[in-house]
Amino acid sequence: MSDYPNDWPEIARRVKNEAGWQCIRCGHEHDPESGYCLTVHHLDGDKFNVKWHNLVALCQRCHLHIQAKVQMEQKWMFEHSEWFKPYVAAYYASTVLGEELSREEVEERMEELLELGR
Repeated sequence: MSDYPNDWPEIARRVKNEAGWQCIRCGHEHDPESGYCLTVHHLDGDKFNVKWHNLVALCQRCHLHIQAKVQMEQKWMFEHSEWFKPYVAAYYASTVLGEELSREEVEERMEELLELGR
């Protein structure tokens, strides 16, 4: 049995396509020859959680930098990084309010949702 859903290749390709084949953290384009291979990271570590707000297109360098450092349920004392805001805001909507929102809905309610984690 795989650690990933059966349709993982399609899911990963969709996430990378939506990110324009660029790392959403550093902005570097997918370029394996120079060490910037685009990957898809599960923010909560659950490889079967394929909600949009759990899947992040990151180059291997950024992936390794944040691997196991993000704890979505942690209260945050400081401002979130810009790239991270939509993901954590959607997480708050889901876990605190019980609402599964699209990225567009999250962006419309960003400040309200981020306030739930402060």
